[in-house]
Amino acid sequence: MASTAPFRPRARPAHTQGSTHCAYTPDGSKLVTVGSNNTIRLYKTGFDGEPINIDDCQEQNVSVAAADDFFVVGSEDGTVSVYSINNAAFDRFLLRTSLPIRDIALSPDTTWCAVASDELTVKLVRTDDNSKLRHLRAHNKPTKHVSFDTKGDTISLACTDGVVYVYDLGGAETEDPELIRRVDGVIGTLDIESESSADIAWHPDGRAFAVPTPTRDIQVVSKNDWERQRVFANGHTGEITALAWSPNGAMLASAGKDKKILLWDTKTQAVISRHDFANVLDIAWHPTSNIISFTNSDGEVYIYPDFVSDQHASLLKLPKQPAPFIHDPLAETSNLRRPDTNGLPMVSRPRRDSVGSYDSLMDGPLPEDEDFVEDDDGAGYVINGNGKRVMDGLGEPLSKRRNVLEIEYHEAFQPGSTPWRGNRKYLCLNLIGFVWTVDQDGHNTVTVEFYDNEFHRNFHFTDTSLYDKACLTENGVVFSCPPTGDTPATLFYRPHESWTHRTDWKTQLPKGEAVLAMSLTDSFLTVTTTANYVRIYTLFGIPYKVYRPKSSPMVTCASWRDYVMTIGNGPAGGDGRTRLLYTIENIKRDEICQNEDTVALPPGATLKSVFFSDSGDPCIYDSTGTLLTLLHWRQPSRACWIPLLDTKLLPRLASGRKSETYFPIAVADNKFHCIILKGGDEYPYFPRPLLSEFEFSVPLTSEPPNKKKPNPDAMEDDDTVDATDADSENRKLEQQYLLKGIEAAQLQDLADSTRGSHKQRSQLARVELEIDKALLQLLAIECREGEDRGMRALEVVELMRDRTGRMFEAAGKIAERYGRTILGEKIREVGERRVSGLEDDEEDL
Repeated sequence: MASTAPFRPRARPAHTQGSTHCAYTPDGSKLVTVGSNNTIRLYKTGFDGEPINIDDCQEQNVSVAAADDFFVVGSEDGTVSVYSINNAAFDRFLLRTSLPIRDIALSPDTTWCAVASDELTVKLVRTDDNSKLRHLRAHNKPTKHVSFDTKGDTISLACTDGVVYVYDLGGAETEDPELIRRVDGVIGTLDIESESSADIAWHPDGRAFAVPTPTRDIQVVSKNDWERQRVFANGHTGEITALAWSPNGAMLASAGKDKKILLWDTKTQAVISRHDFANVLDIAWHPTSNIISFTNSDGEVYIYPDFVSDQHASLLKLPKQPAPFIHDPLAETSNLRRPDTNGLPMVSRPRRDSVGSYDSLMDGPLPEDEDFVEDDDGAGYVINGNGKRVMDGLGEPLSKRRNVLEIEYHEAFQPGSTPWRGNRKYLCLNLIGFVWTVDQDGHNTVTVEFYDNEFHRNFHFTDTSLYDKACLTENGVVFSCPPTGDTPATLFYRPHESWTHRTDWKTQLPKGEAVLAMSLTDSFLTVTTTANYVRIYTLFGIPYKVYRPKSSPMVTCASWRDYVMTIGNGPAGGDGRTRLLYTIENIKRDEICQNEDTVALPPGATLKSVFFSDSGDPCIYDSTGTLLTLLHWRQPSRACWIPLLDTKLLPRLASGRKSETYFPIAVADNKFHCIILKGGDEYPYFPRPLLSEFEFSVPLTSEPPNKKKPNPDAMEDDDTVDATDADSENRKLEQQYLLKGIEAAQLQDLADSTRGSHKQRSQLARVELEIDKALLQLLAIECREGEDRGMRALEVVELMRDRTGRMFEAAGKIAERYGRTILGEKIREVGERRVSGLEDDEEDL
């Protein structure tokens, strides 16, 4: 009778009892094992005979990392040795440490070797030149595990204090890498001598790593924001001692003190098979075959062919699988519809610096993109991922039409929202409050909080619709959820107060149509969709208007009272990037103020946010950190983008020692309200950060660094100090003149379009008075500088807006005070012409 017992590989006594480790060469031809005795063994893949032995080696070898033609071994005596695979012999010593080595790792290109020991620094040494050495110092704790990411851009350390430290390796080879992140609360404190592991295993797609936790689970952490993602839980009953991803990332193997090796499905985080093997310390997958090898503390090596059963072997044949995210950024940005060209799908890619682009998530282009064949003559020999030449629907190689079809679209976004970070996301951030959601695996919990709780109460609710966008106003909040399966996208509006029993409403979009962006005012709800429609609803759900704008695909929208501003992708420029076009219209009056005009972005920049100020003027914030507002937008073809603030020129950044960015929230009270982001973050996270505000400052010149306090014992030139102070005062007054001029232009436009109420006219008069006061102060500075500044002083006077003559009298008195007689006479002449109206007649000519 045939045996039905499952296959179990035989134990191969390779080393004496103690720490034993293994590694495959990248080409899969050899398996290298090291252990406590002074012998290293090389097993040839596919050969079941005796291995090749290397006896000229150290004892107590604790770690091994292999390249195709050499491998590196770390020993407890503090030596790092290089061995030749072809010669099966010791080659040279690479490095020596003063304390025992705990782990080593080779960079993906095998040019660097990282050495972790009981010393407080981790050393990076070039494998071809050990005179080139770099140090990781900032963690200042002994390191038990060290690991490069799949591209070699960062290196991660699991230290004894229970913190994962991440260093950036992007600097010059002569510089020590910079610590960029502390990932706390994932691993526990580590005992150097314990067999329990906190080894950092990078997923093959490079976007996340897995690490064992003190709760005997395996936590996935994303590289993009260093937040926790999915968890491989409820598998082991003992502490985890080893783990390794399959070559394509579709499965994860782990071993524990519960004498089990578990095989997990990456997509579902479910255990698909269990194997009884005790004391396992290290696991290595074969790079191409269904073989897994592991070692234990008894010095034994197991080579397990067909480790993945026939039932799940198809998982190994899949292409590279994505890391298990709670909300995968790539999946969320890959579902947007693109327009068709002559019946063919338009080939497009996100902008390289956009949030959803693969390059931004993976910190650069894919490695395979760096080695490509360019079809210069259009012969069609470019091969796609399926091994076939790329052809379009016209029977021509797609490479012939590359310049026409490869267009970089600006990705759609919801102003004031953030992408998923871990299991949390801000749906809306503004000056009224904020809306955020937490993924609870199967449903979300949504919380709405207000800054002023005297008027509105905070609330939260269980969200089974999985809302991913929201808008918050003083009257209500609107949510939208994406379409899923047969369920269409849904809009849900909830007012804060109502005098009827029915307080909220829902409406569904056509099947397959998703919401790209929303905006909400006291009158209308505006929705832009993937079908390139703009849908306008009244505040309580009555469809008011549906139209398709000329610019597509849509990017975003903003609104204020009855005005709606929509932004979409326009024609592509010579660089292949689309130009953003905006339209502003009054919905209630059915009037178009600006029609398909250009959004003023510098080359290569992207739009980060769009909103209306508290006074109703459109504003944008771009990726260069510049805030702009739109002047004369109520008059067709007169609109002009004016910079209000360049955050890179803020005085707080003038020293160059501080690095920070800003997440835009609103423009109100003539100030820019934002959230300060540090540490390279692009979006705010939890706990909820405080709002900051900055005064406007038109970018005229770089802000000089703060002056050092004068030394009272040093002899200084008083004139130099006075000149510096005068120059600073001059810049301040020029800023005030420009900013008040912008404010006056906005008030003038508003008054002209609304027939000008008394309040508006009075406010405009006050602003013009402040402009003239600033000019008078500038005049005083010019007069103080001397007679040679007379022409500039007279020009300052001519800029005054006064029609009564009072400001010109004040200007004349300033000139007399400084003894500028000729200037005073010319000022009186200008004043007489202004009061009599002769100046206006000259302007008409």
